[in-house]
Amino acid sequence: MIYPVKEKIILGIDPGTTIMGYGVLRVIGVRPELLTMGVIDLRKYADHYLKLRRIFERVSGIIESYAPDELAIEAPFYGKNVQSMLKLGRAQGVAMAAALHHDIPITEYAPLKIKMALTGNGGASKEQVADMLRRILQIPNEFMPPYMDATDGLAAAYCHYLQMGRPETEKAYGSWKDFIARNPGKIVK
Repeated sequence: MIYPVKEKIILGIDPGTTIMGYGVLRVIGVRPELLTMGVIDLRKYADHYLKLRRIFERVSGIIESYAPDELAIEAPFYGKNVQSMLKLGRAQGVAMAAALHHDIPITEYAPLKIKMALTGNGGASKEQVADMLRRILQIPNEFMPPYMDATDGLAAAYCHYLQMGRPETEKAYGSWKDFIARNPGKIVK
């Protein structure tokens, strides 16, 4: 018996009040593929409330364009500057409100969890996360964005894909060496 291949679209967001990153993955069966990634540039808005409005409009536009089934968003990390944390939390909340407005379920992931899921190192740099995504999703160098916020948004989506679970027919890898042996040609240098 042939079963239909399920498709799922995941929108990932890295919240920000200056640059907000996003990435969209399509998962067909157990195979993820990049649909798009980019940033919402908020630098030209001096008024914080105008930034929030723009976030809502742009996230809603991305949702309308790609019709994601789920949103994966990076949870704010705790910093020393309370005002910055408040503004970042508002930006995240507005992005979440846009998803809720479109009836899209939301999952939050701590930055450490996203980095661990992609690189195996919770202290990985943005560059290491971006390079791992480039290799896993086979993204040509010339298509890598100048802002790492975009790859951080995509990393949230990919982390969510990894958390979705696999069908029982999918075998887990015991190590990176095992992954490379079973996926010749997937690693781009």
